Amino acid sequence: MIHPETIRNRRSGKIDNLFLLFGGAVVLIGLLAWSLNSLDQTESEAEGDSLVVFCAAGIRPVAEEIRTDYKEEYGTEAQLQFGGSNTLLSQIEASQTGDLFLSADEVYIQQGQEKGLVQEALPLATMKPVLLVAGGNPKEIRSADDLVEKDLIIAIGNPDQAAVGRKTKKLLSDSGHWQKLEKKIVEKGVMKATVPEVANDVQIGSADVAVVWDITALNHPKLEVVEIPELDAGTAQVKIGVLTTAKNPTAALKFARYVAASDRGLVTFKENGFNTIPDGDVWTEHPELNFYCGSVNRRAVEAAIKEFEEREGVTVNTSYNGCGILVGQMKTILAQNQGAGFPDTYMACDRYYLEQVSDLFQEDVNISSTDVVIAVPKGNPKKIESLEDLTREGMRVAVGQPDQCTIGVLSRQIIEANNLMDRIKPNIKQETTSSALLVPLVLTGAVDAVLAYRTDTKSEMGKIDIVPINTEESRAVQPFSIAKSSNKKYLARRLYDAVAHSQQAFETAGFEWLLKPKQNQ
Repeated sequence: MIHPETIRNRRSGKIDNLFLLFGGAVVLIGLLAWSLNSLDQTESEAEGDSLVVFCAAGIRPVAEEIRTDYKEEYGTEAQLQFGGSNTLLSQIEASQTGDLFLSADEVYIQQGQEKGLVQEALPLATMKPVLLVAGGNPKEIRSADDLVEKDLIIAIGNPDQAAVGRKTKKLLSDSGHWQKLEKKIVEKGVMKATVPEVANDVQIGSADVAVVWDITALNHPKLEVVEIPELDAGTAQVKIGVLTTAKNPTAALKFARYVAASDRGLVTFKENGFNTIPDGDVWTEHPELNFYCGSVNRRAVEAAIKEFEEREGVTVNTSYNGCGILVGQMKTILAQNQGAGFPDTYMACDRYYLEQVSDLFQEDVNISSTDVVIAVPKGNPKKIESLEDLTREGMRVAVGQPDQCTIGVLSRQIIEANNLMDRIKPNIKQETTSSALLVPLVLTGAVDAVLAYRTDTKSEMGKIDIVPINTEESRAVQPFSIAKSSNKKYLARRLYDAVAHSQQAFETAGFEWLLKPKQNQ
């Protein structure tokens, strides 16, 4: 926040009226100029020229280095406020201010999300707790039993303030050592608010041993690290979260993406000894995602994609088409070794057309389902009540083309399952490349009936009627997946999150929602 300088009183003295008038004008102009400049600066800050980052004390060296790099590259200042992760979370909750939260353990990010304080969260690296002792380990501390049984002054992080303290308590409680150890520390030991303070107690000789992060120990080369099985059992994942109080979420997300980029912030984390996440996104100031999306999903996902683009400051190149066509395009890209243009994400109209390329994608999630129905003109003038009626002489029927769209595959499976293909086939007058092209054929009178998705009929219910089919083959399930080859997997996961939080849009479009609550997060 830029504060105006105090305007000092002018010196008194004898001056003539003309000079007084002139001086007053100069002061007035100066004040006006300052006001305009202050306004510009305030607006500039609101646009993201300054970010407030609550940062775990144990990550300070890395955070300061990344802050410097980011300012040099983009001119944006990140104001770092340090403390124990739990203490920082309490400050965020109390102050309801700030843009980002860089936590030493994801548990505090999760708590922040549960409290409505944190929205997006990007994983960065992992740490694990170790024992830190004087060089040469003069007290011969080699186990958790030694911590309890030997005459030692022990320093740990306060479990109610520091992530390392919480992790220490959890792991040593699981091993059965915590109750005795806590009593010992209360009587003859110390609990500190941050991990650097804990390590410093061993450095200056006021403690015999401390529990610190392995990363923290690297800052004390003259001390010695002791790894014990009880602490090896747990790691902490460092994450950066975007706060719901961020004045400019897009600017905050840009900084978070920079910190989490494999060729930017993660390089700094790795150089400082952290175990960084694999496959971190490659840095691009304005990323683009390629999203292949079956036509049936369009009405349900369009709003979510637009909101995602605006908030993230990215572009989603969405290709809506029949899934047979989309799969064909994927295979062409691979055959020509183009690489560029292959989708980062794919949401099929049905699992059938994901399974054709499943080896190219990570594990998928079923988002929604719909069913195939018979759509006819309003009033059902041909009195169609079942698939059998589509075999009548003179009936004009349209279906999807099986090699180009999922609705075509499903229609073929439905007809074959009812042993009607030979009888209906003569009445099939048109085959479309996309499910979106079927209902218009009924509206224009080009055909008497089409096999269409129920969701495609919803917006035209005043002009058409539907006849349910109600067979196992008539159900279509829409899965979402991320390409193994994508170099923006974490951005793609956040796009998935945006889709996964669009239940109302899917249900309004006529889909059945399949995601369970845990999958929504």
